[in-house]
This record gives sequence, C-alpha cells and structure tokens, in this order.
Amino acid sequence: MSRRQLEASARRTGDYFDLGPGDRMLVCLNCEFVGGLMMLVRAFERRMHLTIVEPQADPLALVPPKAEFDFTSFVPLQLRAVLAAGHTSRLNRMKGILVGGAAVEKSLEREVQQLRVPVYVTYGMTETASHIALRRLNGSAPTPYYHVLPGIHVAQDQRGCLTVRADVTQDQLITTNDRIQLVDAHTFEWLGRADFVINSGGVKVQAEKVELVLEVALTELNLGRRAFVAGRPDKRLGEQVTAYLEGKALSTTQQQQLQELLSQRLDKYEVPREYVAVPAFSTTASGKLDRLSTIRSLTAAPL
Repeated sequence: MSRRQLEASARRTGDYFDLGPGDRMLVCLNCEFVGGLMMLVRAFERRMHLTIVEPQADPLALVPPKAEFDFTSFVPLQLRAVLAAGHTSRLNRMKGILVGGAAVEKSLEREVQQLRVPVYVTYGMTETASHIALRRLNGSAPTPYYHVLPGIHVAQDQRGCLTVRADVTQDQLITTNDRIQLVDAHTFEWLGRADFVINSGGVKVQAEKVELVLEVALTELNLGRRAFVAGRPDKRLGEQVTAYLEGKALSTTQQQQLQELLSQRLDKYEVPREYVAVPAFSTTASGKLDRLSTIRSLTAAPL
C-alpha cells in the first residue's frame, strides 16, 4: 500500500471520530496486520498519544488501572473479555470503539448494549487500508446496515457483490466476494461471502444467515460454542447444508432440540442436514476462523 492510501484512510477515521492532538489511543492489535498498522498511522496522522500493548484477551489488564483512553480497536474476543473483566466505566469515557477482524456474534451485540460509548463494527480489507464503512452496534439507533465513510464510492457487480473505488484503493476499482443489499449510494447490508453460498438441490443457501440462527439456538439451549455452516458433497443434492460444532458431540436429545428450533426459524432448505463435531477449529495467523482448514483436517465422525 502507498503512503497516500494510508494517510487517506487515517484522515477519514480521524474526521469521523473527531480525533486530534493529545487524544489517547490504546493499540492492542497485532501491528503486523492492517488493523493494528492503521491504528499507528492514525495516531501519527493526528498527533495522538500512543499506548501500545501486546495483543491479549484483556488488553486493559496490561495498563495501569487509572490509565484512560479516547479511542481503541478490539477484535470481538477482546471486547468480550474486557466487558467480562468489568472495564465498562473506562470504556464509556472513550470517544469511540472499533470492532473488527472477525464476525461479531449476536450474544456479543447484546452485551455491548450496556455501553454508552459508540461501538462500531468495521467493514474493510487490506486492499482498502482498513475500514471503508461502519455499522453502529449500540445506542439509540443500532443498525443492521453499514454506512460508507465520505469519499468512498460503492456499487454492486453482476453477482450482487460489493465494489469499491476511492483514494484508499489508489482510485482503482476493487471487486469483493461479499454479497450485499445496496440500500442507497452510501448504505448497504452485508449478506455473506459469495464463496460461502451452498448450492443444495439447486437452492442457494447463504451460510452466514444459517450461522446466525444456529448461534442463537445454541445459546438458548445452553449449548453455546463456536459453530459454522458449510456445504458438504452429496450425491443427490450436490451439496448438503452441514453444521460444524466445536467441542464434544451433542447428545441425541440435544441434537433433536436444536433441530426443532432451527426448523421453526429457517426455510426447510436452510436447516442443516448433518451435524459434525470438531474438537478444535483451525484459525489463521490473525486469529480468524479457518473453515477450509478445519474441514480438511476433520477427523471426527458425524453425530
């Protein structure tokens, strides 16, 4: 990425959150990746005071109890840990908090409602020098829609996937694999990855939609755990919707209860036809769930 891209991205975020000289930033992400790198660039661009700590679940445990900050960015695991550790009052004294790097689960969205500080989920990628759109999670107007930052131009290609052009892309058109519903020129709803669409008997099922319902159902049954949905080869259907659950296998009763809940809340083609137990999911170097590696390394038998 060029210096111009980094500066443009940093200025845009600085303007949005009114960040300026002397504001205090906590950097607790891995700076080898764009999310952490851009926290440094924002601080340099706006002459902010930097506190940098090693990435860990509760980064506030690494700083003095009286240390306060105006801005930070967490991955979801960190935000959950910080809330569990009782740092709510410290967070509420900030101007804003970014959350990115992985999907934000519905259970975490509910936990965030206790905060007064504005919390935003980010949408972006390395090619756009971090986020180009934000979605508010809490407050009086939480929204399912991402709002594009000023100066960013978005559209859809023939597949319904997002395209981006701006100074942060060197004014080049970037085509993503993210399926979206474009509400207007500045607002979109993220539907899921085009490469996560399961073609089951000719019906296209968006894996992420099923995952959201699955997460809620698992929580309601006190079976909360990480899970994802993917297509598994099937002679009759081509692909069958399959749920992968981290940890030990569900009992027959638990599986029946889960299946009943999902059948009530999903179309019949979206309901998983198989549940596969995986002792531990694989992750990428940046800590994201690696679905493909998890499936490839699978040794557990279907429940």
